[in-house]
Amino acid sequence: MVRWCLRLASLLLLSVALAALAGWWALRANLPQLDGTAGLPGLATQVTVTRDALGVTTIDAGNEADAMRALGYVHAQERYFEMDLMRRTAAGELAALFGPVALDADRTHRVHRMRARIATHLDTILGDRRAQLDAYVEGVNAGLAALDARPWPYLLLRTAPEPWRAEDSALVAFAMYFDLQDAGNAREHALLKMRPHLPEPLYALVTHAGSSWDAPLFGDPIGDAVLPDAGAVDLRQLPAPVNGDTGALPDAPQPGSNNFAVAGTLTTDGRAIVADDMHLGLRAPGTWFRARLHYGDAGTPSGGVDVSGFTLPGLPAVIVGSNRHVAWGFTNSYGDYLDWAVETPCGDTPTQQCAAVETHRETIAVAGADAVVLDVRETAWGPVLHEFDGGRVLSLRWTAHLPGAVNFGLAGMARARDIDHALVLARDAAMPTQNLVIGDRGGRIAWRLIGPLPQRASGCTPMLPPLDAGPDACPPWPASTRNAPTLASPTADRLWAANNRVVSGPALDRLGDGGYALGARGAQIRDALRATGTFDERTLLAIQLDDRALFLERWWQLLRERAAASSTPAMDALADAAATWEGRADPASTSYRVVRAWRIAVNERIADGLLAPARAALGDDFAMPALPQLEGVAWPLVSQRPAHLLPRRFASWEALFEDAAVAVRDELSGQGPLAERSWGEYNTARICHPLASVLPKPVRGWLCMPADALPGDTHMPRVQGPAFGASQRMVVSPGREADGIIHMPGGQSGHPLSPFWGAGHDDWVHGRPTPFLPGKAEHALVLAPR
Repeated sequence: MVRWCLRLASLLLLSVALAALAGWWALRANLPQLDGTAGLPGLATQVTVTRDALGVTTIDAGNEADAMRALGYVHAQERYFEMDLMRRTAAGELAALFGPVALDADRTHRVHRMRARIATHLDTILGDRRAQLDAYVEGVNAGLAALDARPWPYLLLRTAPEPWRAEDSALVAFAMYFDLQDAGNAREHALLKMRPHLPEPLYALVTHAGSSWDAPLFGDPIGDAVLPDAGAVDLRQLPAPVNGDTGALPDAPQPGSNNFAVAGTLTTDGRAIVADDMHLGLRAPGTWFRARLHYGDAGTPSGGVDVSGFTLPGLPAVIVGSNRHVAWGFTNSYGDYLDWAVETPCGDTPTQQCAAVETHRETIAVAGADAVVLDVRETAWGPVLHEFDGGRVLSLRWTAHLPGAVNFGLAGMARARDIDHALVLARDAAMPTQNLVIGDRGGRIAWRLIGPLPQRASGCTPMLPPLDAGPDACPPWPASTRNAPTLASPTADRLWAANNRVVSGPALDRLGDGGYALGARGAQIRDALRATGTFDERTLLAIQLDDRALFLERWWQLLRERAAASSTPAMDALADAAATWEGRADPASTSYRVVRAWRIAVNERIADGLLAPARAALGDDFAMPALPQLEGVAWPLVSQRPAHLLPRRFASWEALFEDAAVAVRDELSGQGPLAERSWGEYNTARICHPLASVLPKPVRGWLCMPADALPGDTHMPRVQGPAFGASQRMVVSPGREADGIIHMPGGQSGHPLSPFWGAGHDDWVHGRPTPFLPGKAEHALVLAPR
């Protein structure tokens, strides 16, 4: 019996080992080919693809079409699953891969009908880039077919990847619209619902558009709010909800970036330097793919293109980088690119007072289940996303819905000769509207908005529509990439953009406020640039890595001051735990974590009090809007502490401070001694492959980067959260790329058995300078025509 049991155990162990070995071989089978020779149909001449120790890819080709064909081949071999996720996200087609669990996400995206819109306007989207895109698409499908087995995520999901098509690359571009703009216009929807229930002076206070941290590129700061007197607003006399729950402020990190530049007048050798770090959700592998493209081009002065930087798998272009003549980078612009219209759909007998509605039937495929049908109603203004009692609807107009929202004009930056040429190219490039910062080897720099801007009719401003708006209040507007504001040398020798408001006056009136980030990060960058007279690459990298907590310092002082004045238990506990102020978002800092949490808790109570009349009126229909400029209201309130603007449920401002402190103390103390609650304990990396969450815990870690304690936070240049932050960093001077610095989290490859899985991630964590240009080639693959 014992012998039989031992034999059975041996057989079980052998079967497990064989299964593990089979799985390992299956994974090995879909690794990209790194060396040797491979055939690639459609090439005019052979192309060499080399990779350095980090997997950074250099493509040497005879012409642009061959370079794009080879780039598509490499993207597919390294990142096909990630490309697939982006096209499916934009199209609302994730359920076809993941089943019913993805249906809600698909419904949210499918209402925008992006695949259908692309099909209607594909010729316009491609423009004069059709040959390059066709070559890229063919390269993608050839690269996928050349793998010995389908990419490993499809083995796990028990499905096969679908071929790549030209419209899929357009969908990748639209996926960035969903990442960078609020496709549901949720903030304005929340404000629209609550506005009728707030006295006008109170609504104006809640939506105050600036703070003392304002750092526009040109124009005047708005500054902190001037608080209304008791005759205009008295919260103690206004309605408030019966329950005492505090509504949490939206705390999701905003996608954005920093980019800044200095002109040649501020460098020792007269060269401009551009810095760029784009903030997005972080994953393994990273969003971007580093590449250097070198190919012949008779249209350039040197007869060729040599461009390096970050590509986005799915698109045939270097998105940000340097081409030896011009360097460029982006930040999200946060203008108001979405508008609501309150409309009454026409019934059986249309009138001039109604809006005609067209219904589009969208079928959502669902893996393992029946397809789901979604009826999407649209007016001339846009898709209907919400309904009011009485039949009225809210229709959404969004630049992403309109012809000209996307094209492949950005690819032309690879050939830009100087600032003037780059600005001409930017004039016609269509993408989610960004702050473009550029510098050229002649030492000049420039800023411009790049992407479509709403062309609203005269008298139609980017504001919330009145709920009783008539049908002719404002006509549907088109969008244009032309006539964007610009600032360039010699007017400016330092430029910065950090998702903050960058313009004022008529330009701001035209662009509107789409939720600009608080100006603290931009102000810290601006002041660092102004504090230095001469720059090099490491000087700008130091600004990118600046984790000084300048924004929170006054809150630390307020905490200690009010604790000393009131001597209440929780305030004393927080003040004691935060007694030593390191002044940085350092992983070891307890004071930073405590003060940060207390400020958020205080602001939640302030916002809850200011919006109490709307909460009381709307009940379950109330939604807390994002209030990115609340600091411009909250700081005057906590500094002046007026009784008439104290939320009704508190007897005094000291009681509000103590209540916030109790919440923070209890939450943090529940994890152990308060004095040991460090920032790094909270700000620990959770940077994983999208499929990591579906795997058993023992193997989940294989698909994640190390759980590092991370420096940095939101209101400082070094933006960093557990799974959010700088998706890349770049500091480069065109013509001096060899001196440039670059970082990228998550590594180049999407395959956990690749030598490039996570390669370079550690340098990103610790801020160690990594050369901008690829290093010595360690692998070489020749792609031959066939």
